[in-house]
Amino acid sequence: MADATGTTAAPTSAPLGAGTGEASARPKRPRALLVVGLAGLALFVAFAIAVLQDVDAPFTQPFDEAWRVLVGLAPGTGGEAWALPMFFQVLGELPGAVLTILLIPIWLFVVRRWRSALFFLAAEVGGTLLVSQLVKNLVDRPRPADDLAAGLYGPLFSVDHGSFPSGHAVSAGILLVAVAAILPAAKRRWWWIAGALIAVGMIWQRTLINAHWFSDAVVGVVGGASATLIIWWLFAKLLAKDYGRPLFRRSTVAPANEGAAS
Repeated sequence: MADATGTTAAPTSAPLGAGTGEASARPKRPRALLVVGLAGLALFVAFAIAVLQDVDAPFTQPFDEAWRVLVGLAPGTGGEAWALPMFFQVLGELPGAVLTILLIPIWLFVVRRWRSALFFLAAEVGGTLLVSQLVKNLVDRPRPADDLAAGLYGPLFSVDHGSFPSGHAVSAGILLVAVAAILPAAKRRWWWIAGALIAVGMIWQRTLINAHWFSDAVVGVVGGASATLIIWWLFAKLLAKDYGRPLFRRSTVAPANEGAAS
């Protein structure tokens, strides 16, 4: 179309790629979180179904028995009461629940990472109820019991019914992934190591005190971690808006990506 000077004006259009770059800058849900989470959860469910076929002697029973012979303590030795095993004992009980369901979410709200707080609550409450308590009541595998003729013993601490999954182990799996999710990517590597040690230590402690069979603890960690990976995937876009905020002091400036989103 010619303008007033007789020259032809180029048609107006948006710059090439405009909108594409904006869309690509938006945070995406990492597919790997969903894939790994679903695979782990499928393994957890498959094991639960297998145990249901014979709760008194599932296919892992021979190995579980051998592990109890190797690791399980007899009462009166005091080996269950020193600092390290007691750390794992209380981590899965009321003090650990206060830390993960109250203190950590409250602190995340204080430092204005409310999205991270909601994620943490969803992971801890949802994972504990669905992966631990629901499955424990559905499967109801007997815990290790006294076998005095073989020199084997049952739980050295007070426990409820149902050995699979280990609630302590599920909590360790949830904690492993939930803390990683709220950390910036550059700071996760050290937590993966520390969190893995917590998970392994929890498996050791639950079998040391004869509270669970080895398979209950291992698959419990897998179930808790896998469910939390899926919840992380669901919250990924919200969590990305919190990564610019500090974890240990109150933020006074909103992250750039939050300002752009608003």
